[in-house]
Amino acid sequence: MKIYVIAGEPSGDLLGSRFMRAMQKKHPEVVFVGVGGESMENAGLNSLFDISDLAVMGLAEVVPSIPKILGLIKKTVADIEVQKPDVILTIDSWSFGARIQKIIRQKKLGIPQVHYVAPQVWAWKKKRAKTMYKYIDLLLTLLPQEPKYFTPYYLKAECVGHPVIESQVVNGDAEAFRKKYHITENKTIISVLPGSRHNEVAALLPIFLESVRQLWERNPNLHFVIPTVKTVAERVKKMCLGLDLPLTLVEDEQGRYDAFKASSAAIAASGTVALELAIAGVPHIVGYKVSPLTGWLAKKFLHIQFVNLSNIILGREIIPELLQERCVASNISLYIEGLLSHDDWYDKQIDGFQKVRTLLGMGSQTPSEKACDIIYRLMEK
Repeated sequence: MKIYVIAGEPSGDLLGSRFMRAMQKKHPEVVFVGVGGESMENAGLNSLFDISDLAVMGLAEVVPSIPKILGLIKKTVADIEVQKPDVILTIDSWSFGARIQKIIRQKKLGIPQVHYVAPQVWAWKKKRAKTMYKYIDLLLTLLPQEPKYFTPYYLKAECVGHPVIESQVVNGDAEAFRKKYHITENKTIISVLPGSRHNEVAALLPIFLESVRQLWERNPNLHFVIPTVKTVAERVKKMCLGLDLPLTLVEDEQGRYDAFKASSAAIAASGTVALELAIAGVPHIVGYKVSPLTGWLAKKFLHIQFVNLSNIILGREIIPELLQERCVASNISLYIEGLLSHDDWYDKQIDGFQKVRTLLGMGSQTPSEKACDIIYRLMEK
């Protein structure tokens, strides 16, 4: 049996690698082909191309990359026709995956088509829920409330759970991390996570680094760690080059989780990484900034109270959200100092993190195992 798996960005890449390993463990005869990043390649995938070419977000940022992205879509579809898989699985990044799924459906190849991670129709573009059935046969969702948005529109949808609960994020080794990077016990570690897309790093890292400077000037016992990913590692290194700041860059996944375990607080881009911090129990703030045009469109079309998943899951703000004009170094450093002194935000987060873990179903069958069982049954049919 052959699965064509497509992940267009690091969050989907990590999800895909866990799914691959779960399938390999249960059904070693299954072969994987397709598109993925570093994590999926480590799980045995020979990716058709480097997904860092897709690491852009926001209308103003995407437009210049459209010709390249269209070329990669065409290349992927041609490869699917050659490979003739038993199922096509796109993961996250629906804007990329949908274009491939639509073309495959038009070609009437008779291959079951699945998407993993529901578009956030509860936040914006609600009409997508009404049309997805035309292009895929099955949707696997991360949150328990999501299937109800799609099943009324003829699309079979099943919740498998959020992948963050099966990561090794809770098993980091703080002592090993300090020893490896020669960080003494008297140093308080702060993790800095500027995102996994090029435009995120370009917009956020300068602001985050200025907050690092402010924090360090007021407290010389702080040490800062920047866990990064392959897609943007070189950019992060260049932007940090020559800075007179106590910075340590970490590029591997285990080092990332070890850094979380050793951290007393974190500064993070809004996204999955913030949920990882919540599961790991690291007090943090989220910051995010996009171009004025993208920001204006977001305000016009987003219909949600919060952008942070922990806040969304709980229905209240436990993680400060510093967005657009509020995403400035002085605000960030102020909130981090408050968390380090165990202020009210700290208490809210420590209490809220446990509730988030419970609501996401920690301790039951892993999301990857559930997804594996569902897709294997689909292939058998």
